Amino acid sequence: MSERLEKTLLIVNKLGLHARAATQLVKLANQFEAEVTIVQDDKSASASSVLGLMMLESCQGKEIQVISEGKDAQQAMDAVEELIVGKFNESE
Repeated sequence: MSERLEKTLLIVNKLGLHARAATQLVKLANQFEAEVTIVQDDKSASASSVLGLMMLESCQGKEIQVISEGKDAQQAMDAVEELIVGKFNESE
């Protein structure tokens, strides 16, 4: 059975969803049997596209909507949330 989850998260790392953070998110999302989509305002991007994620221009303090669909939807959502809340493992 396919599951669909949605959660609003806040970008808390200083540099936002820049190239390194986007790359981490893509690598993480690709580990699951789920389609993860990031939505900000009127733009959306697949979490499997570094360029798409960077085009969202998500900066510190921006709210994003994370949508996870598929067999591993819950695991993918939990992992993505942990990465974002953990500031993409950045020291700043």
